[in-house]
Amino acid sequence: MHECSSFSQDKVCSSIGQSLRHAYTKDGSLDFHGKPAIKDRTGGWRCGTLLLVNQGLANLAFAGVEVNMVLFAKSVLRQTNAEASNTFSRWMGSLYLSSLMGAFLSDSYLGRYLTCVTFQAFSIIGLLGLSFATQSFLLRPHGCGKIGQLCDPHSPAETAIFYISIYLFALGIGAPEPALATFGADQFDEEDPKEKKSKTSFYSYFYIALNLGCLFSETVLVYAENMGYWVLGFWICAGCDILAFSSLLSGTLRYRHFKPSGNPLSRFSQVIVASLRKINLEMPTNGGGLFEVHVREYEANGTRRILHTNDFKFLDRAAIMTSADITTNEDQNPNQWRLCTVTQVEEVKCVLRLLPVWLCTILSSMAYIQMLSLFVEQGAAMNTGVSNFQIPPASMTAFDIVSTTAFILLYDKLIVPLYLKVAKRRPKTPSELQRVGIGLAIATVAMIIAGIVEQRRLKYASFGGEETSSLSIFWQTPQYVLLGVSEAFVYVAQMEFFASQIPNGLKSLGIALSMSSTAIGTYVCSMILSVVMVLTTKNGKPGWVPPNLNDGHLDRFFFLSATVTAMNLGVFVVCARRYKSISLQKQEGESAAGVQ
Repeated sequence: MHECSSFSQDKVCSSIGQSLRHAYTKDGSLDFHGKPAIKDRTGGWRCGTLLLVNQGLANLAFAGVEVNMVLFAKSVLRQTNAEASNTFSRWMGSLYLSSLMGAFLSDSYLGRYLTCVTFQAFSIIGLLGLSFATQSFLLRPHGCGKIGQLCDPHSPAETAIFYISIYLFALGIGAPEPALATFGADQFDEEDPKEKKSKTSFYSYFYIALNLGCLFSETVLVYAENMGYWVLGFWICAGCDILAFSSLLSGTLRYRHFKPSGNPLSRFSQVIVASLRKINLEMPTNGGGLFEVHVREYEANGTRRILHTNDFKFLDRAAIMTSADITTNEDQNPNQWRLCTVTQVEEVKCVLRLLPVWLCTILSSMAYIQMLSLFVEQGAAMNTGVSNFQIPPASMTAFDIVSTTAFILLYDKLIVPLYLKVAKRRPKTPSELQRVGIGLAIATVAMIIAGIVEQRRLKYASFGGEETSSLSIFWQTPQYVLLGVSEAFVYVAQMEFFASQIPNGLKSLGIALSMSSTAIGTYVCSMILSVVMVLTTKNGKPGWVPPNLNDGHLDRFFFLSATVTAMNLGVFVVCARRYKSISLQKQEGESAAGVQ
């Protein structure tokens, strides 16, 4: 190879070198073979679209089971309203909690791609088991399972097979979801201005794909299942899940990857242990003299330094270097159980700062979980007829899906410009936390409207033993639409917030924290409902949510939910105002900036 000796040759070689550098991603992502990823051959919207298709089809399969789980539990398993609602809440809670396990394995050991492939295989096994069980022995006698037509009681073994199948399915859907969302965002280089914008948009499109997948299930499949065609519905779900898995595998050679960053529990424990060992040392002022490695070591792993902050100062002791920490061999890394870097300490601080906000998001899911359980039960006790057509109560969630999708698509192009024009302020859109607060306020209004609709339903109810009312099911439309708008505010902003406020190596864990708050919220909702039933069924009373809703007061439970959501909003506002965002060191010599 000829050397560049002249000035002009130097310029040519420099431009060639620059073009070669720009051919690779700058964020440290790798290709399938573990080599630096080439932009034109990997990632981008080609891979992002495959993952969106995977999410849409997988969620179509999930929603086909989820949307009528309450009806299936009542008609096929012969459960009461409260039992069916609790069965659904616990199943959903397990699904979302499994996301924490999937995120841990994804960030620590398996990587995001392998986590998605492994657990989505479990979802297929679970759906096939559910389909076989339903076809073979759950629907007895023939023709049972429709609204008002109960199936025969099942043996403990048959019931166990049903629960094993749905919980395998929950594991296969929940565990890979945070990894899938993060893996999709990984396909865009955040150091490239154009791709960085696409990366921000991916989370919105991810939630749209999730909702569009639900749309078919909550209109077509839900009608088939309401008519008793459970076997057909579940087999369609299984087929869509297999197609989703194929879509994921089809991009295997083109995806961009990041190396797993190791066990976060170990890294967090190291900070705690190291700080306790040095508990008697005097704290340096403003973080001066604390241990940190060169920025190139972080860039090599596709991560960044986190700048020092002054809160949780007792943890800074873990980064104080003493004579016992100094090694004679420069190539030998210090013992991390005695000495941690500033970035490692700040990782722990980031998680601690997120905890109050995360705790506030737990109760925010109380309204959304009721949309899939008690709203459906309320709709089943209303007039579902339109001419000669009977509307499946669960299909009313289509109003939620359409309003959520429309709001997300219109948010940046219409709603934000209109907001800036009306507010007469400089172009500054609401932050993630502000959007979550707005969503919680809207959810509170939605639950109040649900209570008012229930009062009106009872006014026109039949009290002759039948669980019916002459009030049209379309009276539920406002509560579904408002919850859809609330979802668009809360869930997308919540996902963006947790992804942006967590270190690069723990992105899946950040998304999982967002999802796990929904999981714990379902358990809290189930617990509140159980306590309410215990308190309101004393002295032979039917309770607020009895088997026949016409004998109870579901409206009072909706008003209670609105009160809890409003109180949660107040606590959330306090936590959001006190929150300090993460501060990352910019690459290529740029100044640091907080991420908000």
